[in-house]
Amino acid sequence: MFTAYAVVGILLALALTASAVFTLRRNEQVVANMRKVRVPEAWLPRLAALKAAGAVGLMAGLWIAPLGVAAAVGVTLYFIGAVISHVRVKDYELAPAAVLALLAAAALVLRVLA
Repeated sequence: MFTAYAVVGILLALALTASAVFTLRRNEQVVANMRKVRVPEAWLPRLAALKAAGAVGLMAGLWIAPLGVAAAVGVTLYFIGAVISHVRVKDYELAPAAVLALLAAAALVLRVLA
């Protein structure tokens, strides 16, 4: 189980890191997507920080299990919130957020069982 967590956790951490960088750099697609779901631009640095913290926590979770569990819980909740934000405004292009929510939930289950 630990190896499975390591693979999922590392892949998810890489995706979170890339997303945090794109969010901080105010990538056109990211900003357009945030506008579509009515997220204020002032929130972008905070959301990027949450993604970066999740990535760091998932990586730290390779050595310190409670940090991995806490990070996986936080990332799962973050992306559940993203899915809800899309549904709330009737934007059904939510596959990326849904996939990341499922990956985060998988990381959580795998870290708890490892």
